This record gives sequence, structure tokens and C-alpha cells, in this order.
Amino acid sequence: MLLDTKLLDEISAEAQTSERLYMNRNLHDSLDAKAQRILNALEPGTILPIHRHSHTAETYILLRGWIDVMFYDDSGAESARFALDPQNGRYGVHIPAGQWHTLEVLKSGSVIFEVKYGPHTPLEPEDILY
Repeated sequence: MLLDTKLLDEISAEAQTSERLYMNRNLHDSLDAKAQRILNALEPGTILPIHRHSHTAETYILLRGWIDVMFYDDSGAESARFALDPQNGRYGVHIPAGQWHTLEVLKSGSVIFEVKYGPHTPLEPEDILY
């Protein structure tokens, strides 16, 4: 599969018509894969709860667009904010295992490449801050 503008445009178009304003395209073969590699198209208004992944770190690389990634402490106070914008040389962020985080989409057509250890495990209630 070629990762090109056409593919990013297709996924972004799907995100724009999605109720969640979000669409992903898995690049791994199964949810049991040891490496989860995902393209995530995100639109302004996407709601991603503050959450953590206790079993894995994850890395976001912003391919296009503009997003802020926020880290939080256990009380829910914001502890760091990373403004990602490849046009200005800010390409990605590494999120340690167990770190509370979320993101805010600031530009239509934003797409991230996300990598984390597998297998895929759905978020448990204790992994959602709010």
C-alpha cells in the first residue's frame, strides 16, 4: 500500500462524514499484531477522552494538519501541551505508557501515523480519566 496524498485524502473524506469526525486505517494485519500501525484522520470537533494505555507507549507522527496533544496528571490537571504542525517543524510526540493524554484537532484534514505495541486492547473504564 502506498501512503500518499490520495490515500490521506480518502481517509480524511471518510472522517469528514463520520459521526465521530475521525477515521482510522489499520496498517497491521490483525488486532493481535505485536505492532499496531494506524493512520488516523481527524477533523476539528473530534472527541477523544483523556485516557492512558497502561501496557504500551505510543508515538504520533503528524503527516499533515495541526493538532495539540495534551498530557495530564492523575488529578486531571494539564501538565504539558505539544503543538504539532509539520509546516513549522513539529512532527510528533512520544507518549509513555501510563501517561494520561488526549488531543485537539485544529485543522481540517489532519492525519497522524500512530504506532504502539499490540495486541489491541480496548480501553477499560479505569483507563479513561474523563
